[in-house]
Amino acid sequence: MSITSESVRELLGSDDLGDRLRAVNQIRELEPSIGFELIQIAVSDRNPRVRYSAISQFDTLGGENLDLSLQILRDRLLHDPEVDVQAAAADSLGALKLTSAYADLQQVYQTTNEWLLQFSIIATLGELGEPQAFELLKEALNSDNDLVKTAAISSLGELGDSQSIPLLATYVTNPDWQIRYRLVQALTRLGGAEAKSVLETLVTDEVEAVATEAKRSLATV
Repeated sequence: MSITSESVRELLGSDDLGDRLRAVNQIRELEPSIGFELIQIAVSDRNPRVRYSAISQFDTLGGENLDLSLQILRDRLLHDPEVDVQAAAADSLGALKLTSAYADLQQVYQTTNEWLLQFSIIATLGELGEPQAFELLKEALNSDNDLVKTAAISSLGELGDSQSIPLLATYVTNPDWQIRYRLVQALTRLGGAEAKSVLETLVTDEVEAVATEAKRSLATV
């Protein structure tokens, strides 16, 4: 049976959760303009799994109407009762580079106690590309959660502000080798003589993966 907008719309209206989840997955098979229209039905579904699946598709479908996407994603970020859905909204805001949502992302990060949501916000800020995010990422470097801290290092590299380098340099001796590995990647993105100087100290890292990545990075910085 072929997938059409009519068949997907019918499944979205089903009382059966499986039907509605299948419908959201089938939206991927439709033209983006049609998919964007239908995905709007799913974002307000009563089941969080359906809403999560729908919001997660905005990184590809949201470009059909950025203003409306901003409205929908901000609403889910601020008001959805499920943290997974809020986190997916943060991810999509970054993917779509909707910089006008930065203040909302900052507010949620600073008021939530949910580490997953904090992680998603920090992880998406580099992709978002909003220069104001530097201060929030700087704050996140002091997080008690290592995953949030690691995400901040990566996002600072993506953001591309050279002010990050002195901050990042303090992690050269961090006991977590995965943090040091992400540090190498961030410094490589930032580039320049200052970043190169820090990378040169990492080529002798005790963990081979970190040292190898640093050597590879020095060839490109």
